[in-house]
Amino acid sequence: MSILVIGECVADIVRAPAGSGAADRVHPGGSPANVAYGLARLGRDVTLLTQLADDSSGRLIADHLKGAGVRVEVGGAPERTPSAVVGLDALGRATYTFDIAWTLTADPVRPAPAHVHIGSIAAVTAPGAAAVLAVTGVLRDRATVSYDPNVRPALMGGHGEAVARVERCVALSDLVKASDEDLAWLYPGESPRTVAARWLALGPAVVLVTRGAEGSLGVTRRETVAVDAPPVAVVDTVGAGDSFMSAVLDSLAGRERAALGALGAEDLTGLLRTAAAAAAVTVSRAGANPPDRAELEAAREEFGLRSGRAS
Repeated sequence: MSILVIGECVADIVRAPAGSGAADRVHPGGSPANVAYGLARLGRDVTLLTQLADDSSGRLIADHLKGAGVRVEVGGAPERTPSAVVGLDALGRATYTFDIAWTLTADPVRPAPAHVHIGSIAAVTAPGAAAVLAVTGVLRDRATVSYDPNVRPALMGGHGEAVARVERCVALSDLVKASDEDLAWLYPGESPRTVAARWLALGPAVVLVTRGAEGSLGVTRRETVAVDAPPVAVVDTVGAGDSFMSAVLDSLAGRERAALGALGAEDLTGLLRTAAAAAAVTVSRAGANPPDRAELEAAREEFGLRSGRAS
């Protein structure tokens, strides 16, 4: 099956913790680009609709994506390729400072994909977000849709408007994945299960919540399942959520809309275990470096027997 990912590419400039003596590193990044790259690493037929400038960072990112097998379609070229300075604390947790503009212009992709993934900055940042939603709205008649808000507060604008934009994307989607940090910013004081119920009422069949070292949660209208995070030595968390998302889409490839709504507790448990294993591989090494198929299978063998908890 073919997968279309729509969203930004970003040159990630990863700064080492102060006093560590380590040098800064530059990695191709951007949440949607990372998801596309992760899918290609797993052998999936994937196209990324994005924006890249004809500069050194743009060429670096394009070569990186194409080297994994991603087809890159550029919907307008910005003056410079977006960048983000990534700061890491002593635990390898990442914070971002962005230099990004998003002005995507695009017609619906032909041939139509079987699945569309949207998310992050591109889905909520004007003026390009309008093109993202328009293309997705046309394609969802024939394709399933997934969404990851990947909240970046500095780029979200006013809180109420940001929540409304996110919920428009949620309503377009069949599956939504978010982190507990995303939910805490969007809905302060509400539990992940409460937010999942709110989002399910808007239309999606499945809501997944990642909770870092505490594992992940999968919620449908009939089931709620929690899975532990595998124990792993963390180098940094850059791209971990995107690797999780790639593994989710890989695991669900070929399932139509009705099948997503029919996922049971065992299905959700297996899905979360596999995605957690992919994320564990990613955090065990520097940058957004997701596993290939062999590495994911090895990680599943190592970590996949940890129990899920239906509740």
